[in-house]
Amino acid sequence: MNRKHAPANDVPQLDDQLCFALYSTSLAMSKLYRKLLKKLDLTYSQYLVLMVLWEQDQQTVSGIGERLLLDSATLTPLLKRMEGADLVTRARAASDERQVIISLTEHGSALRKEAAKFPAQIMCASGCGVQDIAALKKQLDALRASLTDNS
Repeated sequence: MNRKHAPANDVPQLDDQLCFALYSTSLAMSKLYRKLLKKLDLTYSQYLVLMVLWEQDQQTVSGIGERLLLDSATLTPLLKRMEGADLVTRARAASDERQVIISLTEHGSALRKEAAKFPAQIMCASGCGVQDIAALKKQLDALRASLTDNS
């Protein structure tokens, strides 16, 4: 083997890195979701906002941001585009005009039925069973919490 290209023992190898495994898996998952969401004319970010609102409609921008781990500077332009696409409405809260309430439109609500098919499609594409996915998600949630606590 050419020593010029031989890895040094003390140099981390890409394929051994957790960060790269997470990154490349995220890219693969995003690619799959792009394909699924294209049918609904949604971006992944829009889909996440809709999921939050499908769980509970009429939420504040800050509430949605807390749930998605996004700040309002990132979320506000996304919500404006979603309003333009007739997915949500934005209205000032009567009790506090500083707060903006985000609500589903009829169109945004209707997409829930189609999106309900995604989990089965993702599971099929992953080659994992329900228990495997639940265990993996639990591990990832714990990892995220630990990294958040220690960053």
